[in-house]
Amino acid sequence: MISQRVLYCGDTSLGSAAAYLAGLLTHWNIDFDYVSSDRDLPDDAIASAPRLIIFSDYPAACVSESQHSRIMDLVAHGAGLLMIGGWESFHGLGGDWDTTPLADILPVAISSSDDRTNCDCPVLVRPTVDSHPVIDGLPWSTRPPLIGGFNQFTPKAGAEVLLESVQFAAATDDNTFTFRMTNCAPLLVTGRCGSGRTAALATDVAPHWVGPLVDWGDNRVTAQAEGAEAIEVGNLYAQFFGQLVTWCLG
Repeated sequence: MISQRVLYCGDTSLGSAAAYLAGLLTHWNIDFDYVSSDRDLPDDAIASAPRLIIFSDYPAACVSESQHSRIMDLVAHGAGLLMIGGWESFHGLGGDWDTTPLADILPVAISSSDDRTNCDCPVLVRPTVDSHPVIDGLPWSTRPPLIGGFNQFTPKAGAEVLLESVQFAAATDDNTFTFRMTNCAPLLVTGRCGSGRTAALATDVAPHWVGPLVDWGDNRVTAQAEGAEAIEVGNLYAQFFGQLVTWCLG
């Protein structure tokens, strides 16, 4: 039987980057178990049959072959699987998820080489569908957020692309800025595996790749998970990640 808990792995530690998502989960009253990026995944974390498994900046080498099989079985029977971008997500720099069984059930094809895109010019986020529970109710057209970097991946057949990143080259002449679109890439892709929902978000939930997205909104949300640093973020950022996690929970 699948429980109602979330298993969250990665983003270094609760004392650093993981404080962001852990704080949001606490803010939404979602129970979760946490595994830091430097720890192998404990067998009992999978044995408890979490409702949603989140990997974010967590290396594939920390997950055993039998655990991969167990996670695939859980997802097939209704659990959610969410991978969030970072240097140790997808292929990245030490993520190496492309050679794992879980790569088969994510909604994107993962590169076999370094897929990191670190951006020093504006990267804006825009939706590619009119409506979806993950993106509804947010001001994408009137207040598109910016990010600082992302992993490159390719949506699989049958997957749904909800968001894309749009890169711009900027220049100035006589104190006037001009912007030229240079590239578009899929940013948020969702899919299905058996009865479970799957999602791949190419950018990060925490600095530095999350960029200005972390401050999206006019109001501030403060939160703190047990054993973690306190966070203060934009209310639209919190709403977006809340809707993403809620959808993945099914």
